[in-house]
Amino acid sequence: MSDGTALAGPDGALRCPWALSTEDYVTYHDEEWGRPVHGDDALYERLSLEAFQSGLSWITILRRRVGFRAAFAGFEIAKVAAFTDDDRDRLLADPGIIRNRAKIDATLANARVLADWTPGELDALIWSHAPDPTARPVPKTLADVPAVTPESTALSKALKKRGLRFVGPTTAYALMQACGLVDDHLEACVARSAA
Repeated sequence: MSDGTALAGPDGALRCPWALSTEDYVTYHDEEWGRPVHGDDALYERLSLEAFQSGLSWITILRRRVGFRAAFAGFEIAKVAAFTDDDRDRLLADPGIIRNRAKIDATLANARVLADWTPGELDALIWSHAPDPTARPVPKTLADVPAVTPESTALSKALKKRGLRFVGPTTAYALMQACGLVDDHLEACVARSAA
């Protein structure tokens, strides 16, 4: 059992322990998690997937990401905002995604809200909540990594105030971690210097 510190992966390099349970996780951890993501459509995708992940394991979402992208028109905000009731019914029957009515409805509603925003506005809003990287110590163990921060709470409130749904503080913090607003790779993790 891990004590929450970085562990050696299949190649001998130290990684965050959560990344070692499957090969999919190793790849995601090494190549995506914690790397800066910009662009409204890309951030809408991440925000949507984090909402779908709520209450589930991230690996469940990661393994269905291709299906999600196909089902939601590549998460292009303008295309998803134009989805009809027939599209909603199609999504509710799609075995390639998580068929949760509330999460599907929130994803569609969020696209409709975001379609009225100025290009770059979602990117600017999310990144305006990135904390000062020197404001907290580098995590040494998983116990040092929070689930919610004042910045994620503020981001959640800002997104909700603008009409977005399924964006609680925990979801907002997971988004911040995944999209590189914070670097929660452990101090000894090989991906920390690469992120």
